[in-house]
Amino acid sequence: MSIPNSLRVPFMYVEFDPTHAFQGPSLLKYNCILIGQKLSTGATKSALKIDKVNSYSQANNFYGEGSQLSRMVKSWRANNQISDLYCIALDDASGGLAAEGSFVIGGTATEQGIIPLYIGGERVSIAVSVGDNATTIGNKIVAAFPSDLPVSISNSAGTITVTAKNKGEAGNDIYLDGFYNSGEELPAGLTMSINEMVGGANNPDLQDVIDVLGDTWYQILVAPYYDATNLSAIETELASRFGPLRMIDGVYFTSRRGSVGTLETFGNSRNSPHVCCLHSEKILTSSFEFASAVAGQVALEGQADPARPFQTLPLYGVVPPREENRFTLQENNGLLFDGISTFYVDNGGVVRIQRAVTMYQTNAQGANDIAYLDLTTMLTLMYLRYDFRNQILTRYPRAKLGSDGIQVGAGQIVMTPKLGKAEAINIFRGWETLGLVENVDQFKRDLICVRSITDPNRLEWILPPDLMNQFRVGSAVIQFLLDTPNK
Repeated sequence: MSIPNSLRVPFMYVEFDPTHAFQGPSLLKYNCILIGQKLSTGATKSALKIDKVNSYSQANNFYGEGSQLSRMVKSWRANNQISDLYCIALDDASGGLAAEGSFVIGGTATEQGIIPLYIGGERVSIAVSVGDNATTIGNKIVAAFPSDLPVSISNSAGTITVTAKNKGEAGNDIYLDGFYNSGEELPAGLTMSINEMVGGANNPDLQDVIDVLGDTWYQILVAPYYDATNLSAIETELASRFGPLRMIDGVYFTSRRGSVGTLETFGNSRNSPHVCCLHSEKILTSSFEFASAVAGQVALEGQADPARPFQTLPLYGVVPPREENRFTLQENNGLLFDGISTFYVDNGGVVRIQRAVTMYQTNAQGANDIAYLDLTTMLTLMYLRYDFRNQILTRYPRAKLGSDGIQVGAGQIVMTPKLGKAEAINIFRGWETLGLVENVDQFKRDLICVRSITDPNRLEWILPPDLMNQFRVGSAVIQFLLDTPNK
């Protein structure tokens, strides 16, 4: 109580105590941050500044129309309109190289029709008239090309050169395709070939971003970068944030293309519980936009319930691979053992999360370990720690610490081991109500709360929650009969 005992002036003094105003679990509101490159011209924001971004149009203004970062915002907002979204822009790396690809058109049209091109999943179509030659068609494509795509184009006698607006490896993951939908055909008299995007090199340095983030808590981080240097930097930072002194843990999302073999090799080269990488092989949508879509859905659903599996969540705005390019069940299953998360395409053509895992595979001794396999485990632990700390700090902000069995007067705020144990069980009951944990009898049996033998001002808990699992695999046997014997 704050009313001093030395008061002699007659009156009825009443104060408010907010420490027990709310008894339930805490709300952990996610802060999410996208990291990507801006354009050197047309951007109003400078690099390495953190901005809150509400819309795609705002991102185009901040970072340049068609910039890597603005495209990531577009994909995020298509999947998540709720979570607070921050962005931090990077300049292209000094000495960076831009990826290039091309559509090569030849011949002269002998029938009218439509040529649909797909650049990073965006459809660009032009009408072809009888007699149009390759140069004419190339000029039409340039004239019809949207300004907010992540590439620029030029035409030379029907060779439409496509160049990534931002330099670096992410440009190689901008997928080029044509005549994707059923019924789309090249008009007679014409030929077309596609050269995929290649040559992008030299990424910016994520360490520059890490230095700016400081100790601000971001639960979800997204960036295009999966090169060893940048992954090592973000893994080190997130491991530090996960530790008991900082406690501002988060998950880094990225995505990459590659054959099954390439993805297996990549997955087995990493071992972090703080990174989630979904493969994007042959998805028409650019990999950095795909990663943003996945993270947007995870942020939206994970904040609502971190223990609920993300399988089946739709990824809006993502254009699926052609059916012949999709990985098989066996291939996806193998990748899930290599730290690579997977997607599937439903019968309606919607891309959905199949299973979101971290890149953690083995413990410090090199033994296979599933402790941090699933993304839900990391997000659930993030919430449990936050809520336990928040409830204890709210109810006992200036408490004394005494031994069990002491007698204290009314209004005295004294924590004891017995009370600490009771509070832990009460908090566990809240988690149980939310479906985050189970088996309260085991929790009570294994819970420890004692005063430190080396520091009389320290209370120590060992909290053993049994985390809720997810219904991921169902297994049944149908033992059928062809004839029922007489009873």
